[in-house]
Amino acid sequence: MTTPHHESVLSRTARILEAFSQDEPALTVSDLARRTGLHVATASRYVAELEAHGFLGRDGDRKVRIGVRLWELVTRASPTLSLRDAAMPFMEGVHDVVGHHVQLGVLNGDDVLFLERLSDPNAVVNYTRVAGRLPLYASSSGLVLLAHGPADLKERVLAGRLTAYTPATPATPARLRAALAEIRRRGYAYCPGYVHEEALGVAAPVRGADGTVVAALSVIVPDDPAASAVVPVVRAAARGVGRALGARTAATAGA
Repeated sequence: MTTPHHESVLSRTARILEAFSQDEPALTVSDLARRTGLHVATASRYVAELEAHGFLGRDGDRKVRIGVRLWELVTRASPTLSLRDAAMPFMEGVHDVVGHHVQLGVLNGDDVLFLERLSDPNAVVNYTRVAGRLPLYASSSGLVLLAHGPADLKERVLAGRLTAYTPATPATPARLRAALAEIRRRGYAYCPGYVHEEALGVAAPVRGADGTVVAALSVIVPDDPAASAVVPVVRAAARGVGRALGARTAATAGA
């Protein structure tokens, strides 16, 4: 990767922070230089400044990782906190009934970003994780968000690359359009084997006080005919989250 000659300090800083992932949370300065296209000396200087502010930290082996200060600031000011707080009691209730995985996802660009997940040690396979992403067209949460998203988003996703995770993934424009229409018609997504052949996702929309869809609540369970029994549980919980979120909004407005 090469960097533009007149790239701003903020852009370089952002690329350094974005170089970390859940799979690789700790990197050497050389790793960061290679991933960002910065000279090693430049990367080292940026790392030192970010470390001084607490935005980056060092492991015992001197590898670099995201710092506690950055986590503190994000947690303090995140607009998703009220959504997560409103959803957690309902997610816990669903998890008590269903087990396996219960997730809360929001639209972020052309992906679904997962804010929270409750799982069981013996749960079915699941590729999602907290702060992880999946394409909108492949996952139950993403399909709910896409089905209720703006028209330009739908057209952009339909015109983009649709990669099939399994034979069941709606990875052609015709199949995806049909899937979105079905979700809008019945009010939830039912996705057997879309991401993994052994897993089935069920997702329902969470609506804000104004009726717009602000998130998707989903469960990932084994791909089994009995899975249809979880649909009313997920839909009721999603409605509950929406009511709780509306109550929080009203309370804040009246304060």
